[in-house]
Amino acid sequence: MLDRFTANTDVLWGFLVALAVVLVLTPAVGRVARVLGVVDEPDEKRRVHLLAVPRLGGLALFLGLFVPALAFLELTPAYRGILLGAALATTVGIVDDFRGLPWWMKLAGQLGAAGIAVQAGVTIDRFTFPLVGVHALPDWVAVLASLFWIVAIMNMVNFLDGLDGLAAGVCAIAGGTFAVIALSLGRPNAAVLSAIVAGACLGFLRHNFYPARIFMGDSGSMLLGFVLATVAIEGTLKTAATVALFLPLFVLAVPIIDTSFVVARRLKHGERVFAPDQAHLHHRFIRRGFSQTQTVSYLWGWCAVLAGAALATRFIPFREGGEWHLWPTVAVALVGALAVAASLYLVILLEIVKLTRLRSWVGQRRAAEDEEDEEERGLRSA
Repeated sequence: MLDRFTANTDVLWGFLVALAVVLVLTPAVGRVARVLGVVDEPDEKRRVHLLAVPRLGGLALFLGLFVPALAFLELTPAYRGILLGAALATTVGIVDDFRGLPWWMKLAGQLGAAGIAVQAGVTIDRFTFPLVGVHALPDWVAVLASLFWIVAIMNMVNFLDGLDGLAAGVCAIAGGTFAVIALSLGRPNAAVLSAIVAGACLGFLRHNFYPARIFMGDSGSMLLGFVLATVAIEGTLKTAATVALFLPLFVLAVPIIDTSFVVARRLKHGERVFAPDQAHLHHRFIRRGFSQTQTVSYLWGWCAVLAGAALATRFIPFREGGEWHLWPTVAVALVGALAVAASLYLVILLEIVKLTRLRSWVGQRRAAEDEEDEEERGLRSA
């Protein structure tokens, strides 16, 4: 009981300290970024903002993460590796924010950060699947799977960072959800670090929500993606819980789905995977006439519904003692159906709005052509 109380207290203090540090430091970091010329200029290919905005917010997030982490984490080898890897990921992101890096150099930096964590023991060494049970992975498979997972989530969060407050809000929801799940699974370190991520992201949102006064930049998105990926491994994937494999997929579903669609489209059309464009979900919302605030709210809501599905899957005892229980299973199925319905709603919403606008455009075009025909007939008769 005392250990659980201590863990809960550390989680709360980690959250509050991270929140306070980022709230206080972000304006100062923004001023430094402007002095150094590290600003994000408007760009028709990828950006939607109209004014130059400083983009070194990842430095404030880094400090907001490290200060409470050093104070409240038990620095086991795995978590020392996570903090060192996070430092490298942030450094690579800062260099990219300053001068820009080719995709292969950025990828090399991401692999280096992931390699530090994997070397420290942050690996997906087994998986638990319903009806199959717990299965250990060969060492080489564990290493490759862990490297792929960490680098993939880093890039997914980076791709998601396209509107004011979007990535920070999604990462705050993910961090809070992981904290609750990790506590329930007896993983206090993972819970503390997840809560720190949530607090840092909420503090950053004070300055990053529309209209943003600072962007997190690649330094922030790579840091958050790295920490969420590694804490998912330490907090959920290394447990014997039946649904352990699905929990991080639910919680991080929004960036995973967004990136999957974009990469599939780029491969289909023979485009470079890392080339900037406006094919992400948030860009589609903007093109359909939604404001930035509306778009971010819709995507936050979607993320919250999926996070709720992860929590329900974790806490509703649908399979206790190796046996399935009817009504809890029905409840979990209903929650899953709600998550699927929310996802389909967003897709249908986009397509309906697209179809409505297309019909409106066609109607206006036909009206203009009819008017031109009438004018031409009038001229002929005259």
